Amino acid sequence: MDEQRETLQRIVSTLANKNDEIHNFIDMLNHTIKNVQVNSSNAISELDEEFDGLYSILDEMKGSMANTIQQEEARKIQALQDQLSQCSNALESSEELLELAAQSLDIKDPVEFLKAARQIKDRVTMASAFRISLKPKVSDSMTHLMVDFTLERRMLQAVKFLPVPKAPEIDLTACLVADNCITVSWRMPEEDSRIDHFVLEYRKTNFDGLPRVKDEQRWELIDYIKATEYTLSGLKFDTKYMNLRVQACNKAVAGEYSDPVTLETKAFVFSLDSTSSHLNLKVEDTYVEWDPTGGKGQEKIKGKENKSRSGAPSPKRTSISTRSSVRGSRDHFTGESYTVLGDTAVESGQHYWEVRAQKDCKSYSVGVTYRNLGKFDQLGKTSSSWCIHINNWLQTTFSAKHNNKTKTLDIPVPDRIGVYCDFDGGQLAFYNANSKELLHTFRTKFTQPLLPGFMIWCGGLTVSTGLQVPSAVKTLQKSENGLSGSTSSLNNIA
Repeated sequence: MDEQRETLQRIVSTLANKNDEIHNFIDMLNHTIKNVQVNSSNAISELDEEFDGLYSILDEMKGSMANTIQQEEARKIQALQDQLSQCSNALESSEELLELAAQSLDIKDPVEFLKAARQIKDRVTMASAFRISLKPKVSDSMTHLMVDFTLERRMLQAVKFLPVPKAPEIDLTACLVADNCITVSWRMPEEDSRIDHFVLEYRKTNFDGLPRVKDEQRWELIDYIKATEYTLSGLKFDTKYMNLRVQACNKAVAGEYSDPVTLETKAFVFSLDSTSSHLNLKVEDTYVEWDPTGGKGQEKIKGKENKSRSGAPSPKRTSISTRSSVRGSRDHFTGESYTVLGDTAVESGQHYWEVRAQKDCKSYSVGVTYRNLGKFDQLGKTSSSWCIHINNWLQTTFSAKHNNKTKTLDIPVPDRIGVYCDFDGGQLAFYNANSKELLHTFRTKFTQPLLPGFMIWCGGLTVSTGLQVPSAVKTLQKSENGLSGSTSSLNNIA
């Protein structure tokens, strides 16, 4: 009995679930019917608008062509009426002369007769009747204004609903990836004059080959592209590849997407490593800021002379306890080394990143270092670190530093500094990121992986990564490499 009751309950539950599914499906069908009715009404309205537009164009063309015929009629009638008037005047003059000649035949006096005959002869010579053309200036034909709409009629009879556009084909050979821009070029498999615009979609990925359904970022969309080429600019290349696809759209419908293509977007991407940064630095991803309230494990700074006018301790006067109360802080930079490093090393190839300092930044350095930089070491003061240094404390000084040697740079300090590192070529170059003017180049042979390095005191730095080596920098580097000794290097200074 209980088993049968349980079986019956399962049947009831199954039927109830099935009934819910059917109810939901009925609701969906009713909703679909309403949508069909609404969409059909919209389609008929659009059809009426299109035909009304066509009728309007035909009426306008008919009026224009009828006006042309009427103008031609008026022109011809005017020309014929002018000719008719001339003929009437000539005939009247000729009849008058004829009557005069007939009367002269009755003159008996020979002298008077000769005189009259000469006068008549002279008048006949000048008579307009002998100078006018007796051929109509214009014909009565209007065949040059006839029309034949056979071709147009066939075209109208061939009018159909808009077809779905075919998928475009992306031309990989014409695509270009440079300067953090991607230029995409495509073509239609066959000419289609009904195409109104194109839609370009792209998304970042770390997978080569065809796009994956899972674990992918969403597609970004660029709509209403009229040409068959488009350039995506200002991109951050923080993934290895970019998927791209294009679809064509006519006035009514969008076609299928093109086969997606995958372009390599290789660039150097790193964040700032807060696990080893100085405790007086506040680090967030690619931003670092001087924080005078940090470093609780350090001894308190003594003496008024150890404080600047802003209340922040001077990096040149801070005394640091050699016995830190925080045992784990020995991995952090400390003392006067207000340093933070990048979390990704350069081990080969050519790479580029940029740095922007806050306007009130008092002192900062930008460069690279081997991993062996000591926690008390400062950038540019060891044989394994290279940097440029900006000091805005009392007056602005700009210099390049390596192995505790300094070279003053007698050029304005840019608001954005570009860092170019050619690991295999042994070059570290600094540029004005706006104008791409070369600021300084270090030339050496790198024997260990390099970490981006930054020192800052009183202010903040923003680092931009995911950048390709700019074309202008590549061109300048080729030029520099072609000129022996064109750029001085601290590595060559004794």
